[in-house]
Amino acid sequence: MIPAIAPGARGASGARMSSLQARRGFGGVIPSGLAIALGGYFTFAAVQGDFGMFARVEISADLRLLTAERDRLAAELAVMQNRTHRLSDDYLDLDLLDQQARDVLGYMRADEIAIR
Repeated sequence: MIPAIAPGARGASGARMSSLQARRGFGGVIPSGLAIALGGYFTFAAVQGDFGMFARVEISADLRLLTAERDRLAAELAVMQNRTHRLSDDYLDLDLLDQQARDVLGYMRADEIAIR
């Protein structure tokens, strides 16, 4: 049978019990604090990290810009390829050749008027 100790009474074992209870309470704080710290770290990394949500939004915006630039450059390349083909030995467009010669050499005919 366990003897009943009054709440205010202090015995030899009373001091020992309170120190054990204090250790138990402190021992639960460390793992809880560690779990909260790790949770905070991983949440921050998921939002702000190199592979986080903000980085993903930025990469998506860059992808749209680069796709538009690629399409513009592809259209410009197609125009250049068409002009190159029209000036090749197999297919010669005399009007384009005349236009290019006038632009490069700065020639005009006597009956033409230059407007700048």
